[in-house]
Amino acid sequence: MAGEPQDDCLFCKIVAGTVPATIVRETETTVAFRDINPQAPTHVLVIPKAHHVNAAALAQEAPQLAADVLRETQAVADEEKLDSYRVVFNTGSGAGQTVWHAHAHVLGGRGLNWPPG
Repeated sequence: MAGEPQDDCLFCKIVAGTVPATIVRETETTVAFRDINPQAPTHVLVIPKAHHVNAAALAQEAPQLAADVLRETQAVADEEKLDSYRVVFNTGSGAGQTVWHAHAHVLGGRGLNWPPG
């Protein structure tokens, strides 16, 4: 069921504290932690504590929680002293989603030209 912790979800395990992560922020509804394979000098993931399979599901099932995640991306950028940054939500395997728990990537600390790559 949407929102319920999933036993096989890496990010649900991080929320539960059974898998370690370098937590940089935590609110009542979100957790932000450093990516273990950073793609930029600053690469932090912001996730909802409740399980939603991807950004589209999160927006549909819990729009206030989606707003909480987006608000936390700004808080992470502020704490990391990023004057420019990118927020990325990968939705679906074709877009590069590998963990099926909604998450926003906060990337910064270097030039981020568009298109990425």
